[in-house]
This record gives sequence, structure tokens and C-alpha cells, in this order.
Amino acid sequence: MSEQALLLVNLGSPASTEVADVRRYLNQFLMDPYVIDLPWPVRRLLVSLILIKRPEQSAHAYASIWWPEGSPLVVLSQRLIDAVRPYWKDGPVELAMRYGEQSIERSLLKLAGQGIGKVTFAPLYPQFADSTTTTAVEEARRVIREHGLNIQLSILQPFYDQPEYLDALVASAKPYLAQPHDHLLLSFHGLPERHLHKTDPTGAHCLKTTDCCQRAEGPVLASCYRAQCIQSAAAFAERAGLRADQWSVSFQSRLGRAKWIEPYTEAHLEELAAKGVKKLLVMCPAFVADCIETLEEIGDRGREQFVEAGGEDLQLIPCLNTHEQWVQALVDLCRRAPLAL
Repeated sequence: MSEQALLLVNLGSPASTEVADVRRYLNQFLMDPYVIDLPWPVRRLLVSLILIKRPEQSAHAYASIWWPEGSPLVVLSQRLIDAVRPYWKDGPVELAMRYGEQSIERSLLKLAGQGIGKVTFAPLYPQFADSTTTTAVEEARRVIREHGLNIQLSILQPFYDQPEYLDALVASAKPYLAQPHDHLLLSFHGLPERHLHKTDPTGAHCLKTTDCCQRAEGPVLASCYRAQCIQSAAAFAERAGLRADQWSVSFQSRLGRAKWIEPYTEAHLEELAAKGVKKLLVMCPAFVADCIETLEEIGDRGREQFVEAGGEDLQLIPCLNTHEQWVQALVDLCRRAPLAL
């Protein structure tokens, strides 16, 4: 019986906090047509303009959260690999990043060189989006096709509604929810609204009201990032025993002038402070490992903004990272990953 490798895939990180490394990383990330879905000439012009000032700003942000061992995302992802290995007895367990190193290409070539013919490919994104799940899967298919690799993929599907994931999320948040606080904000990564329109199989799914996304089902739910986020949040709140007035949802990391899905986290932080919320908990369920979007955007800038708006304290609930229940949940989910067609 041939070995079945497990390849865990996350977004990626610059190699260092040097401006040149950050520029190289941002260029690769932003030039992905699944991230900025514009024609190549327009995308190239836009990214070139972004790269004039953004790398220096981002380098400063990365430097503020960088660990002695390196990028928090990479370090935590490697720790997850180490935690998963004892539970995955079917073959080697490797880590790959969609952007930066170690690339999906390098990882698949390494596994092929070891004679591995079956790979469970696991994008570590609970909710589906073209800019996360699709681009990772398509990159794996490109590598296999262009290098003529004899590798058969099983692909982990979005797991936003899976009991193992939700229970692990509740278990990881439980110690923080037990502390005195006024409100819990679940802040998900944002997307331009046009990304949701493009993946909507009906062409008619409403993007403007949470009620519509709460009711989404079938093919619409399978491809609607916003609906999956809202349903993840609702399922988490139910499992955690939270009343409707004790939690809310927002979307962070808006980039550019395009209309992104709302409510925006920055605006919502100020609204909560204005309503008298003093002690705020924030968790980011779109991420399974802490990164610049959680540690710097929420933990540093978000806290500063909330306090300036009248709040007293914002506490970031860590991502799942290497929580024991998450490690076991991930292994169980990966064992059920269906064979790719």
C-alpha cells in the first residue's frame, strides 16, 4: 500500500522584515489573479503603484510582531506540522505556503522525489474563497501538470461548519470567554464584493443583508464566503452559549477603494466603543494561525483604535495555532478529504 502524504498549506509570509523581501512577497501575492481579479495590464499597473509605498509600511508592521524564530505565521505553522505528525501514520507530513517559501511547487517536487503518489492537500482556510482555497488548489494542479508528477490529490474542503472545527474553536476561546468582558467580536478577513458575485452560481444572491447569508444553502452557501463566515460565527456562538446581543461579526483588512463586504472591523470597533463597550474580546476565525492580520492589525492597531474611541481594553483571543483539540480535529478532517476529480 503506497504512502499518503499530508501537505498543509497556508498563505505565506515575507522571508524577513527587510523592505526588499516584503516587496517581493507582496508582488507575488498581489499579482495572483485570484487575489486581484483584474486583467493583467491593469493588475500590473495597480500593483506597481501599491509597491511604491506599501512595502515600507508593511515592513514596519511585520517588524512589530516578528519573533526571534521568524514570521509568527511560519513558526506557528511549523509547530502545527510537528504536532500533527504523531497522529498521521500514513506518510510524511509537510508544510507549504502559497506565497513565499516553502512553496507548493517545492513541497510537491520533494514528495514526488520520495516516491509519494498520493497527497492529501489541506488548505488551512475554514471558509471558501477564490483568493485562498482556489488559488492554492490550482497552484498544486499546475505543478503536477507542468512537471508531469504522478501524484493523486485528495483535497480538504472548507470546514467552516464541521463540528470538529467548531468545537476546537470553542475550546480554544473558553478561557477568554470566562473572563469579565462586555462583548465578543468575531472579525473575519474581508473580500471585495465582486469576488462574491463572481462565485455566486445563481447571480442573484444578496450581499447586503446578514439575513440573506444566514439563510444561504446549497450551491450558494458552498461558494459564498460571507455566508460561510456568518454561519461559522452563529454556530460558534450557539456552542459557546452566547446570546445574540453578546457577539457580532465584522470584516477586516480592506485594501484599495473597491467596495468590500461589510461591516468593516475598523468602523465596528468605534461603534462598539460608542455604545459603551469597555472590555472587548476579539477573535479571528478565518485564520487558524496567528499572523500579521491578527497580531498587528487587531492586537496592536485595533486595540489602539478601540481605546482612542472610548473603550478600555481589547483582548485578542489567539487563533487555534497548536491547540490540542484543533490538532486532532485537523487530522480527522484531513482523513475525510475527498479524492480530487
